[in-house]
Amino acid sequence: MIGLISATAAGAAAQGRLAAAWPDRTRVYEGPVGDAVRRAFAECEQLVCFLATGAVVRLVAPLLGDKASDPGVVCVDEGGRFAVSLVGGHGGGANALAEEVGRVLGAAPVVTTATDAVGILGLDTLGLPVEGDVAGVSRALLDGEPVALDAEVAWPLPPVPFAAEGAYRVRLTDRAVEPAPGEVLLRPPSLVVGVGASRGAPAEEVLGMIEGALRDAGLSPHSVAELATVEAKAEEPGIVAAAARLGVPLVTYAAGELAGVEVPNPSDAPLAAVGTPSVAEAAALVRGGELLVPKRKSAGVPATATCAVVRRPGRGRLAVVGLGPGARDLLTPRAEAELRRASVLVGLDQYVDQIRDLLRPGTRILESGLGAEEERARTAVAQARQGHAVALIGSGDAGVYAMASPALAEASDDIDVVGVPGVTAALAAAALLGAPLGHDHVSISLSDLHTPWEVIERRVRAAAEADLVVTFYNPRSRGRDWQLPKALAILAEHREPITPVGVVRNASRPDGTARVTTLTGLDPATVDMMTVVTVGNTATRNIAGRMVTPRGYRWQEEPK
Repeated sequence: MIGLISATAAGAAAQGRLAAAWPDRTRVYEGPVGDAVRRAFAECEQLVCFLATGAVVRLVAPLLGDKASDPGVVCVDEGGRFAVSLVGGHGGGANALAEEVGRVLGAAPVVTTATDAVGILGLDTLGLPVEGDVAGVSRALLDGEPVALDAEVAWPLPPVPFAAEGAYRVRLTDRAVEPAPGEVLLRPPSLVVGVGASRGAPAEEVLGMIEGALRDAGLSPHSVAELATVEAKAEEPGIVAAAARLGVPLVTYAAGELAGVEVPNPSDAPLAAVGTPSVAEAAALVRGGELLVPKRKSAGVPATATCAVVRRPGRGRLAVVGLGPGARDLLTPRAEAELRRASVLVGLDQYVDQIRDLLRPGTRILESGLGAEEERARTAVAQARQGHAVALIGSGDAGVYAMASPALAEASDDIDVVGVPGVTAALAAAALLGAPLGHDHVSISLSDLHTPWEVIERRVRAAAEADLVVTFYNPRSRGRDWQLPKALAILAEHREPITPVGVVRNASRPDGTARVTTLTGLDPATVDMMTVVTVGNTATRNIAGRMVTPRGYRWQEEPK
């Protein structure tokens, strides 16, 4: 919950805007400011104070305890110009909150955390438990000193400028080791503990068995991602309590699914009790991995619980990101976040140039020229399979005549895939033209490099007969100069010569142009591959120079 505190009318107005934008995330604290801050500090994970930073410093100073547990505090000035991350930039999430507040209120976020200021991800912001000399290693990264990464476990990390060797080290490990001087330990959630238990098994016995198994195997409890068991034990109190004490989710599987998992130590007892010859080992192994601790029984007499520990390999992550039509303000915040998260970027060279400044230091860039779409798709999937966090970029929406299709054709279920939508060229062009897509419409690419012209022509003819508004992508190039005239001729068989046609080149970019002409007035020679052509249907009109296709509501009908 985010506590909101204000002292003036202007502050209350800005506070109201934030509360209206985030009704389920915020709580307004009334009364004397000092009391309000103290109550919010004790009750909320974050605070936004519409007060001077000096006043907030004096109010929260006596309340501060530890940066790992203190709430994040953001200050917004009286004029609503700045959202200042004051306390808990990383641990309390104040830096990210300042960005969010800035977007809602139109305020400039002020972040002074050193790593954020220079675009380097803080080691305590990677989403993994961290131990050791965080300050010293972070300072070395800031000073440009070589910091080596020792990845004992493959895991997709965001970009950090690691070196091959260095006096400082970041060690990615699930082993129960202590950090050396000048070393940071990152704990990946790589361990799955399978658990079986008799009815009524005590929570202390279950938890003690798990902790003992990890300790004896030299594994860190901070790397346990989940407990896993059979569905019949989903509400077993001892197992549920053990998961809660470890702070991890309890995941359950059907007995039939576990029965199909090959394990080294099957048993007749669980088969008779819950319908599978193995619970602990099968539940740990059902999603694959390396069995580190075979089935082990608890210390009770008689033993009432079993566990097994598996290390699952880190799954690579492929984000297919749409960059929009080219204007920076049409790049979505989600796309920008994915670009900054990726350790590997794959894309067409001219698209990479558009967003190069958004990438964090340490991002590896794999760029290529026109005509290498399938190669880029294979490269991106291969990098994800190696355990990297990959962003594959495309213009507009990456799923529309772009990279998502060839990439997902290559990808299998061994990597995580995330799609990030973007503003398409058709939508950007339509916004410039007016409202040409107000009713049913279709997009057709006139490029016959991958699709036979006979298929394209059949689709154009179907769209013409169905009276759909048509947006043509890839309308004309130096080597393909007859396809657009042919497509327009097909449409002309079903539409009047005065049918409005929109022609937009480089939509949303500084050198972009947009004009409305007619089906007979369009000169195909003025069109190139950077152009989108939108042909209206029989209801589309040119109204005040804008292309408008009515929704067809009866109240819009012209009076008779």
